[in-house]
Amino acid sequence: MLKLKKTVDQMVAEARESIVNHTPEEAKRRVDEENALLIDVRDIRELGKQGVIPGARHMPRGMLEFWIDPESEYFKEIFAEDREFILY
Repeated sequence: MLKLKKTVDQMVAEARESIVNHTPEEAKRRVDEENALLIDVRDIRELGKQGVIPGARHMPRGMLEFWIDPESEYFKEIFAEDREFILY
């Protein structure tokens, strides 16, 4: 059996240490006052069922690392901008 160096729970705990959670009100303030950009990582089917936030950019969760990495052939220039990105 393959032995993982870290469990999923350990990786999630580490990730949570480096992220900031915002209330919807704080996220809206950051977008309105600080030029933050909302990034909607939901599946395309969820967008159709649940709607979208005006002004948010849709970037599927499965492509996010590729679109953020400047060395990736899938890199999106929007991530070269000097601004906060709020993922939801």
